[in-house]
Amino acid sequence: MAIRVALVEDDERVRGSLAMLVGGSPGFDLIGSYSDAESALESLPKTTPDVVLMDVQLPKLSGIECVRKLKPQSPRTQIIILTVYLDEECVFDALRAGAVGFLRKDTPPAEILEAIRDAHQGGSPMSSGIARMVVAHFHSSGSKTPSVASVPPVHLSPREQEILQLLVKGYRYKEVAEHFSCSINTVREHLRRIYEKLQVTTSREAVAYYLQGASTRS
Repeated sequence: MAIRVALVEDDERVRGSLAMLVGGSPGFDLIGSYSDAESALESLPKTTPDVVLMDVQLPKLSGIECVRKLKPQSPRTQIIILTVYLDEECVFDALRAGAVGFLRKDTPPAEILEAIRDAHQGGSPMSSGIARMVVAHFHSSGSKTPSVASVPPVHLSPREQEILQLLVKGYRYKEVAEHFSCSINTVREHLRRIYEKLQVTTSREAVAYYLQGASTRS
């Protein structure tokens, strides 16, 4: 079935380009396009899209506040934040609000579509610069996520360890597949087994688990 996608973006040109991209691509169904958080919050809990592409800088209520209000009403909707700036406070506020991914607005169209697929299938797509920012934060602060703090040591195969190390470095699924000369579906299958072993549900939690273990070993 097609992935049901909604857009929340106040820039008419950007919103139009995203609408053409999503609406014109096989496997995707554009079910809503909104220029502000208020109209999005009125409609999205009723239409329950699979994935929302959310701008940060909206006219009145910010994209982050929109995420915070939307998630309790539509918990199964996966939200990817779109931004122009690499701002650490903005990134972590959005993730705490319930966003699962974070992309720069200059991300190539094919990668935006792949990010939507990743989010729909349980991943946490992030532009490489943003992923490295998250990794650097864990390294510097020793942060732990509650979902992985109590997980006992587990055994990952050498290939699973290599994949997790690439995720830590900010690689996207497509780049991991190219690194190993395999398909993205093969990478996703490896990740599914990694998630099961670590008892996590997203790549962000898996990365946090890895970093937690690395700091324990050091």
